[in-house]
Amino acid sequence: MDLGDLIGPDAVIPVLKAKNKKHALQLLAARAAEITHLDARTVLEALLQREHLGSTGVGRGIAIPHGRIAGLDRIMSVFARLDDPIPFDAIDNEPVDLMFLLLAPEHAGAEHLKALARISRLLRDPQAIEKLRTSNSRDALHALLTQPLASAAA
Repeated sequence: MDLGDLIGPDAVIPVLKAKNKKHALQLLAARAAEITHLDARTVLEALLQREHLGSTGVGRGIAIPHGRIAGLDRIMSVFARLDDPIPFDAIDNEPVDLMFLLLAPEHAGAEHLKALARISRLLRDPQAIEKLRTSNSRDALHALLTQPLASAAA
């Protein structure tokens, strides 16, 4: 699964100004709603329900908030680079500055897990993380996110 299948240029936010975790999730939900034509409140509620199970802050300044949404026809993602890191209750207690929102149809099954795994593989690469943190343009970030995994590590 390629991230290019999940994230379009309009789903890349190069500078997100969020005051806290809930505000960041609201902003990401709003962008996802614009792209999918779903209700932003519905998207936010799915994300908050998942966060109540445990933080999606995976460490090293990265969060992967995700949820399943009734009425969504395909898996999609929104990426945001935060202007200032925010507390996120991450597993390492570090603030978050890179966020991958992942939404899947209610009955996506294994495809949802494959998408999470693909994002996780990219985010295990320290060079890719550094490039995500230092790229300022939407086009540069989108190119980095959607290049084949083998060259993302180069």
